[in-house]
Amino acid sequence: MPHDHLMRIHSPEFQAMAERVLRATELTSRLNVLPFEDETAKAELFEQLLGKPLPERVTIYPPFYTDHGLNLDLAERVFINQNCTFLDYAGIRIAERVMIGPRVTFITMSHPVDPGARREWLSGGPIDVAENAWIGAGATILPGVSIGRDAVVAAGAVVADDVPPASLVTGGKATLHRQW
Repeated sequence: MPHDHLMRIHSPEFQAMAERVLRATELTSRLNVLPFEDETAKAELFEQLLGKPLPERVTIYPPFYTDHGLNLDLAERVFINQNCTFLDYAGIRIAERVMIGPRVTFITMSHPVDPGARREWLSGGPIDVAENAWIGAGATILPGVSIGRDAVVAAGAVVADDVPPASLVTGGKATLHRQW
């Protein structure tokens, strides 16, 4: 995983992140119980979550989850289906005309694999999804990944490496890489 972002747990930066997580959780819990047709209240809560108004032609079907919100950049004509999660502390950019299926998860931060460092650090990197990509239901996009223009991520895929433009990626099988 790229280490574009490295944060020591129990640092002031971590404390600020933890406070924002609590605020984002409070806002999403309010968002996710609104009547579906209450567009005004949804728009107000999304503006608080994102720190700016939701682009006019973006469609998001609740429930919707984010742990930060302020580092989620959505372009015009993005479609996000129900029950998606955006853990966006290190940044997520979703370009125009991207379609995101239900239960998709974007994760920009994680813990090191090394057991000694696991409780001391968070590491990660931004996620970038280019124009007209389609992310299938239940896919998981991991830290530091870029998904190319017109690419398709199949339902249930776990994406740990960049996806080239105009390509299809599949698969969710866990593979043993090393032991310690």
